[in-house]
Amino acid sequence: MNMVTAVRPGLDALVSGISGIVARGLAPRDTAFAVADLLRARLPGLDLLTEEERAGSPERYASHLLHAQDEFSIVAVVWRPGQETVIHDHVSWCTFGILSGIEHETLYRDLGDHLLEIGRAANHPGDVSGFAPPGDIHKVRNTSTEVGVSLHVYGADVSVLGSSVRRVYDLPVRTG
Repeated sequence: MNMVTAVRPGLDALVSGISGIVARGLAPRDTAFAVADLLRARLPGLDLLTEEERAGSPERYASHLLHAQDEFSIVAVVWRPGQETVIHDHVSWCTFGILSGIEHETLYRDLGDHLLEIGRAANHPGDVSGFAPPGDIHKVRNTSTEVGVSLHVYGADVSVLGSSVRRVYDLPVRTG
């Protein structure tokens, strides 16, 4: 069954392009990279969200489901300064683009009894990236002084799953 939610105004071309990529049946990592290329060319502006949505939440980062269907979902994540995720991985491939703020991402590898920090990146407005499990363990934090907004495309229907997070990690972290 191919269940599709209504497309939010301004996302028609992006949804159509992602649908075309997903229909090609590529490997998850290749799908993430192809969707990242598309998102780079069609990254929408902040006006995609209402003023209320762009304000975020004082308690924690806020997720706004903008589109969902069986094959993929588009979610806007709004981060107030200092808000962050727990260390986690994902149920599917993911692509994200930064609309505002700076998302500092720390990457990890699971070594069984601990996590090893393997990289860091500061993602600025206009930056786009994609990844796929395995190797998608990370933590994200808004390190800017402004509200951050990012657009995420997940290769799953998060309206059914409730979240893109597969697992949360509570292991000791080692660097180098």
